[in-house]
Amino acid sequence: MIELVKIALQRPYTFIVLALLIILFGPLAVLKSPTDIFPDIKIPVISAVWSYTGLPPEDMAGRVIYGYERSLSSTVSDIDHIESQSLPGYGIVKIFFQPNVDIRTATAQVTSISQTVLKLMPPGITPPLILNYNASTVPILQLALSSPSVSEQKLFDLAQNFIRPQLATVPGTTIPSPFGGKVRQVQIDLDQKAMQAKRVSAQDVQNALASQTQIIPVGTQKIGSYEYSVRLNNSPDAIEEINNFPIKVVGDSVITFRDIATVRDGNPPQTNVVRMDGERAVLMTILKNGAASTLDIVARVRQLLPKLSESIPSTVRLEGVGDQSVFVKAAIAGVAEEGVIAAALTSLMILLFLGSWRSTVIIAISIPLAILSSIVGLSIIGETLNIMTLGGLALAVGILVDDATVTIENINWHLEHGKDVKTAIMDGARQIVTPAFVSLLCICIVFVPMFSWKGWHITCLFPWRKRLCLR
Repeated sequence: MIELVKIALQRPYTFIVLALLIILFGPLAVLKSPTDIFPDIKIPVISAVWSYTGLPPEDMAGRVIYGYERSLSSTVSDIDHIESQSLPGYGIVKIFFQPNVDIRTATAQVTSISQTVLKLMPPGITPPLILNYNASTVPILQLALSSPSVSEQKLFDLAQNFIRPQLATVPGTTIPSPFGGKVRQVQIDLDQKAMQAKRVSAQDVQNALASQTQIIPVGTQKIGSYEYSVRLNNSPDAIEEINNFPIKVVGDSVITFRDIATVRDGNPPQTNVVRMDGERAVLMTILKNGAASTLDIVARVRQLLPKLSESIPSTVRLEGVGDQSVFVKAAIAGVAEEGVIAAALTSLMILLFLGSWRSTVIIAISIPLAILSSIVGLSIIGETLNIMTLGGLALAVGILVDDATVTIENINWHLEHGKDVKTAIMDGARQIVTPAFVSLLCICIVFVPMFSWKGWHITCLFPWRKRLCLR
């Protein structure tokens, strides 16, 4: 420390150039560094979500989860432990890995074994959804669709099939399925009395529907100098046409869907409801994923909102709610404001008590330079500006103010005793360096227990149809 002070006195222009470089690259680092709520913490946890509609929890646990866990333990390496949860129609398996695992290799192994065990599962089950958890994968913005005239079914269809694919083009976003609304589904309402009268069973209806809604690839046929694409597609173009499908022949009459059922554009039973200003609505959650900046993601999504509004009916309102970028901006502004206030108050105190303009200017310049140099360092090592790094900078401002005030006051005390400037600086710094270093160690020792923590406690990193929580 003393040697650094000596070098600064011998080569002042070198440090002036360094200060100018900090002033130049500091704002650039602030603008280019990703800004987030939490730091990018790599959590070695992978979840596999199995779905099988209608399967009760006990069958999901015995026929799906049990065999899957045994396969994981024998084929996937570096597993710490496995936790699972069985729900109606869903099975959630969370694989916790050792801290030093390569998460890419682990994901590949889990995905591979998930495809392999399909033949051991109940017939018709689909491969699981593989999820990688990250501490920064949190909701940063929510979009609400509401309308006084458009149905919930249409709102959900707009959100799922029109707005969601366009939002997925924003770098760093993950868009789960919307909440609220009604899922569009072709409903066939069977009339039990009519079925009994016409001797038609539910299996007859299912077989007729399966055989008359097929799309079979055929190929092409070359005739002369032309080659024609041949289509074998008996799937109806309109839902109403299903009413004309024949089911079976009873006597001399052909029984159609119209005779024993009503086919309509409907929806399954609604499981969640979203209201906005008293009206039924659909809520879309935008999650941050990867190292992208929260501010950049929110800004790009809001730039898309006018374009998205043009592609939906004029009676549908598309609004952004729950904007986390406001919190991030407030955190950055708070640190900047604290630095400015600290520099101003410290400079004023030095001016009032020491009456030295030189000391005042030194304090006013050193605090912003220290903050900017810290941000440049964070940018170089790939860290983001988040509530933890900003909180650390806020804490460092207080330490810097204390050390700067004591150092300046001690140097002025030596100047008042008739010493020249260089001697006063060296003597003042030599007396302060050891107490200041010990004081800094006393502050830092408070954070030592953090390095002995094992594991994390993060709740609901990824919203799903059920709450998926990571412990």
